[in-house]
Amino acid sequence: MNTKEVGEIRRHLRRDRSNMTAIYGCYVNDNRQIVAQFRQSTGIMPENEAEKYFGLLRRSLSGSLGKNLHDLTFKTSQVTEGKEHKLLMELRATQLKDDALRQQFYEKIAESLNMQESYLILLGCDTYDVPFKSRDEDMQPDASGESYTYLICAVCPVKQQKQNLCYVPESKDFHDSGIRSVAGAPELGFLFPAFDNRATNIYNALYYTHSPKENHEDFVRAVFQTAVAMPAAEQKKAFESLLSASLEEQCSMEVVQAVHTELCQQIAMHKESKIPEPLLIHKEQVQQVLAACGVGEEKRSKFGVQFDEVFGYEAELHPKNIIDEKRVQIHTPDASIQIDPARADAVETRIIGGVKYILVRAEEDVEVNGVSVHIGES
Repeated sequence: MNTKEVGEIRRHLRRDRSNMTAIYGCYVNDNRQIVAQFRQSTGIMPENEAEKYFGLLRRSLSGSLGKNLHDLTFKTSQVTEGKEHKLLMELRATQLKDDALRQQFYEKIAESLNMQESYLILLGCDTYDVPFKSRDEDMQPDASGESYTYLICAVCPVKQQKQNLCYVPESKDFHDSGIRSVAGAPELGFLFPAFDNRATNIYNALYYTHSPKENHEDFVRAVFQTAVAMPAAEQKKAFESLLSASLEEQCSMEVVQAVHTELCQQIAMHKESKIPEPLLIHKEQVQQVLAACGVGEEKRSKFGVQFDEVFGYEAELHPKNIIDEKRVQIHTPDASIQIDPARADAVETRIIGGVKYILVRAEEDVEVNGVSVHIGES
């Protein structure tokens, strides 16, 4: 799915727009025990309560593609014979009304997901009559040619809210509100089937994870029995280690800056182009930058081999996952420097009198501990 398709479903996922008649929930405690299940009719919910329920479901479609939102692909054998795919399809076909199927799904999650705290599973099933879109991107709601029925799931941590003194209008004083269990923003969730090319794709699902450091692989394995991308934070660390290990002595500051600059430029160009599909890079693009920096063929080949070992053969990465486009950071055991990528050329390395230095051009507005200082000639 691309950003426009995700946005289209998010905009539809509201009580006054969707055809969802009920939202189902399951409360799991920190011992992985199911302690409560419920069904909330969307038609009789108070307005503020409905907005909170739909808001939590929408949050499972938030964030960046590749960092928070991941495409999951089923093999053909899974679609024809896989029990995980079959369960999802049956939940969708029954619009979540089958108690036994919901129970089976809840138990699957409770057995696999360890969040070390209580959590709430929210489930909804909706049918979206997809409006026809003309070549100039104008929507024509009365000309729908596609009916998209989907499951939406959000898994929300439940936290114990601290006791507070709350004002009670009837008695005109304050009383202890007691301890309350409050559902937070989703930690993970999914949309099934995917909405690819604005149509139903039962071979794919869109998976959401709030943290770029955690992809909850056990949950993905239990519910989808398919692979999920390495967490974005791990991708960044792996790519940094890969450059250092494969290039060895040729991994200079100039080379690392060149790779960073090239990826930043690609991100900027992609943003300006307003292409809805996410930007992806492959190892050959990085190798071309390395070649332009004078890195030898042996080191470039080593980088390619190790890239495949770490990320998978012919893997493509989201550049925002492997660099920080907003800053360049330089660390030594004694100092740290942070620079705007646009001014990365103000930093250079030099050996003076046999000692290695990192030099930062300082022409104006220099401060030390918040105090403006002047740099003299001597």
